[in-house]
Amino acid sequence: MPARMRHVRAIAVVMGATSLALAVSVPAQATTHHGRGVERSVLPAGDGWASADGSTTGGADATPEHVYTVTNRAELIAAFADAGDAPKIVRIAGTVHGNSDAAGTPIGCEAYQQDGYTLEKYLAAYDPAVWGTDEVPAGPLEDARAASAKLQAAAVNVNVPSNTTIVGVGRDATVIGASLQVKNVSNVIVRNISFEDTYDCFPQWDPTDGDQGAWNSEYDNLVVYGSSHVWVDHNTFSDGDRPDADQPSYFGQIYQQHDGLFDIVRGADLVTVSWNVLKDHDKTMLIGNSDGAGATDRGKLRVTLHHNLFKDVKERAPRVRFGQVDSYNNHFVATTGAAYGYTYGIGAESRLVAESNAFTLGSGLDKAKILKKWSESSLTAGNNYVNGRKTDLIAVHNAGVPAEQLTAGAGWTPTLRTEVSHPLVVPLLVGLGAGAGKPLVR
Repeated sequence: MPARMRHVRAIAVVMGATSLALAVSVPAQATTHHGRGVERSVLPAGDGWASADGSTTGGADATPEHVYTVTNRAELIAAFADAGDAPKIVRIAGTVHGNSDAAGTPIGCEAYQQDGYTLEKYLAAYDPAVWGTDEVPAGPLEDARAASAKLQAAAVNVNVPSNTTIVGVGRDATVIGASLQVKNVSNVIVRNISFEDTYDCFPQWDPTDGDQGAWNSEYDNLVVYGSSHVWVDHNTFSDGDRPDADQPSYFGQIYQQHDGLFDIVRGADLVTVSWNVLKDHDKTMLIGNSDGAGATDRGKLRVTLHHNLFKDVKERAPRVRFGQVDSYNNHFVATTGAAYGYTYGIGAESRLVAESNAFTLGSGLDKAKILKKWSESSLTAGNNYVNGRKTDLIAVHNAGVPAEQLTAGAGWTPTLRTEVSHPLVVPLLVGLGAGAGKPLVR
């Protein structure tokens, strides 16, 4: 049975000359342990896939000695090491830099350079006019790039243990240039943090990638890899002050220093992603990262996305393989002039349900591109609104992209929904409530 609509107040919405009174559902309240506020909040019952097969409590049962306030990367890692898998609450205060020295002072890419690597030397060695376009780079400069990248990875990647709540303090908790790795663990909550600019100092040039070659980079702001029972709530993900669009081009391609914003991969399961902002990025979110990963991903990758804002992201919002993904009450915004490829990517054996979402597309952007077919998979897409009008996304896609016909029917019906709002009020609700720095009442 679908979740019950709880209509408790009306909002007047003006659409042209027509005012509509629309009922708004009250957000579910997170419950707390020990009466000690949001830091001990647990995922509400029935709130998405992370509430199935038990619940997601993170560090709600942490003892006083396992509550930490950290202000830099070294303190963050030390807190994880001290508590291990015991329940813990880690409070992020201020700005934590992934690329930093032991005292937390930010450092530049030159600090990681090994064996004589410089970008100038790399460009000279692998210029297509010198190296050609038939083989990936190899030799001393590529070895030096790889060694430099390995050193940066040791600083950027921060592993999160089981039974952890990571929560930002106040309105300005920020993690810059670090990739939180929720890898092969369980029971993790991440809330109220702005994740920015997890950049790769050493992208690799691959002249064989596509028709014209490409720069390939590592690192996402957050990765859920092989883990279960994860709740990601009220965070903001972006490239910060280093958007790829502002980067130079080498060999005719943008020198792309970012990979994804937030990926859920490699058999990860039972994940709820709620009230986040993901903005100003290219490759936004993968749920399942390979068509060939069926052995680990089939029957897993059960993910709920609700009340998130995806703003001016080019693609993968998300791209889905294998998983039973429930995406409802999200707001997708693509403004005129921003790069836009597609929103939902329909991949191998995906079973996406996309319902009651709102899409705001700028002038000249084609609503037929909201869906993108990558593999022969079916989806359910109902009660979605584009620029204020109810729209059959599958029919619009099939009419506009006749070479890539999609079929309806994901083969399952979501039940783990605590609230469903009318799509016409979703932009207002999400605008008021999503992202870091907003009150954590949900």
